[in-house]
Amino acid sequence: MFIGEYQHSIDQKGRIAVPVKFRSTLKSGAVLTKGLDGCLFLFPKATWRKISGSISSLPMSKASARSYARLILAGATEMEFDAQGRILIPANLKNYAQLGQRAVIAGLNNRLEIWSKSKWEGTLERIEPNAGKIAEELADMEI
Repeated sequence: MFIGEYQHSIDQKGRIAVPVKFRSTLKSGAVLTKGLDGCLFLFPKATWRKISGSISSLPMSKASARSYARLILAGATEMEFDAQGRILIPANLKNYAQLGQRAVIAGLNNRLEIWSKSKWEGTLERIEPNAGKIAEELADMEI
């Protein structure tokens, strides 16, 4: 389970350290892909297999299914960790998420999200004042 919010630097080569507490969960493999809302998703390989299987089973006849598959699957890449627990973020994904020198890694249960620091702060500014309304809208889902 991934939880928490961590601030990290991205070095000049595009590497970012994954928090130590998450590395053991990801040591058997990880996949990085374009996420929603302008962030990147980092999945353990086992979780990725389930998600990619679900996406692949969507009907090709639906434009939204094809678009979602293109976003999530075509942008995906397997990650390898260096000796310091860093991953190299490919240029296309770094550009997609508008990552600079500072990033936030957010744990969201089954995945990590990697955000530019400024986009993360903007997202929280929109979410936090509306937390009650969001919770009310999700009440039908028994959350």
